[in-house]
This record gives sequence, C-alpha cells and structure tokens, in this order.
Amino acid sequence: MAQPDKSNKSRTGQVQSLARALSVLNLIAENAPGLNLTGISRELGLAPSTTHRLLTTLQEERYVQYDRDNSRWQIGMQAFVTGNGFLSSRDLVTVARPFMRRMMEESGETVNLAISEGDDVIYMAQVESREMMRVYAKPGNRVPLHCSGVGKAIMMGMGEPDIDRLAALKGLPRLTDKTICNVGALKTELSACKIQGFALDDEEHAVGLRCVASVIYDEYSEAIAAVSVSGPAARIPPERLYQLGASVKIIAADITAALGGKVPH
Repeated sequence: MAQPDKSNKSRTGQVQSLARALSVLNLIAENAPGLNLTGISRELGLAPSTTHRLLTTLQEERYVQYDRDNSRWQIGMQAFVTGNGFLSSRDLVTVARPFMRRMMEESGETVNLAISEGDDVIYMAQVESREMMRVYAKPGNRVPLHCSGVGKAIMMGMGEPDIDRLAALKGLPRLTDKTICNVGALKTELSACKIQGFALDDEEHAVGLRCVASVIYDEYSEAIAAVSVSGPAARIPPERLYQLGASVKIIAADITAALGGKVPH
C-alpha cells in the first residue's frame, strides 16, 4: 500500500505559511502607524494564534517590530534593507526605455531621457522618431538647465535659493531669441510648469525645435531625471505642446512608479 508523501504535504504547508507571512507583512506596510494582533487577524481571516506565530517569525528576522507602548506591530528594519536592495539595483535606462518607446509610438516624435549633472543636464538615452526630420541628441551630450525642456523639468523641484545660485554661478546665457535670460521670469515660468506638471521648451534651446518634459522622482519624491518629447516646430505647433505635455506627464509618472519612486502631491 502506497504511503502518503509527507514531504509534499510539508512543502505545501511551508508555501502556505510563506504566503500568509507575506500577507501579514504587506498589510502592516499599508498601515504605517501599525496594527494590533486582533486587527491583523480580522483583516486576513486568520486565527489569532496563527497570526501571532507568523508575527513572531517575522520579528525574529527583523521584518516587523512590536511597539509595546501602543500595542501595535510595525514594519521592521530588515524590510527597509530588503527594499533598498531593489532600489540600489535598479537601472534607470533599462526601466525607462519601454515607456519611452511607448511614448514615441503614441506621439510619433523623439523621446529623450536625461539626468542632472552639476549645473547641466546630460542625455542618457533616446528613442528616435521614425520621421525623416527628427531631433537627435547623442547620449552623453550636455544641455543647459534653464533653456531645455528636460532641464526646466528638473528645475521645477528646485527652491528659489538653488535657482538664484545657478543664475549667479553660470548666468542664463541666451541661445535663441526666445531663451529666458531673466531669473525672475524664469522663476515665474517654473512656477507655472510645476502647476501643470510639465515644462516647455518653445524654441528656447534651438531655433525650430520644440520640446515638452516631465519629472521622474525617486522614493523620496526628489527629482532624479526627466523624460521629454521633442520635434521640429513645424510638427509641434504651440497648442500641441500642451497635448504632448499631458501625455509625457503620465509617462514620467509611470517610470517613477516602476522605479519605486513617488510623485509629490
């Protein structure tokens, strides 16, 4: 007579316990002030004894901790360490590229990814338009913050002292007749950009080219990069800039989420 496979039952029980432990961890993470034992048991439909056993195991590995003053279970240090492992291993270009390609397909225009480096912006990657006439920005190229779409997008998160420092250090050189060279006017422009969630380059960096960009944020809601859509002014009249702005804002938020970042509210 065949004997029951005790090893399979054991593995099934282990998987169930792991799934339950992860459910406990996720629930506590979603409730920042913490939860008591009764609340966790009720939310997950588990017996209090089972919940306590899972919590004790998670506590031993420092994934949760118990606040005795408030009788609540909270996220522990190891959960942060584990999450930080993801943050440190992420690759901005690799994560962003599928979203950039989607934006290019939707808009028909070139999409760029850039990061700030000192007082300039450096292009990291590009998905080119299929149009005969298109914008090309070689990865590694630098552009000024104050007159590029990606630069102005990153500047949206700067405080006035940082903007003043930048203007005093490097000035606001004029590259075209439309370049904003007055720091007061630039601050006004950036305030409007912040409200709408995207920045515009209306032939400010190069004659005949228009661009719209939005910000990519890290887990601290700090600007780490910008994504832009750019093309010739003949294909992007002023009214289309705002239509593209709404789309690029969504793409930037999607990239932010994929990186584990948070868009500030």
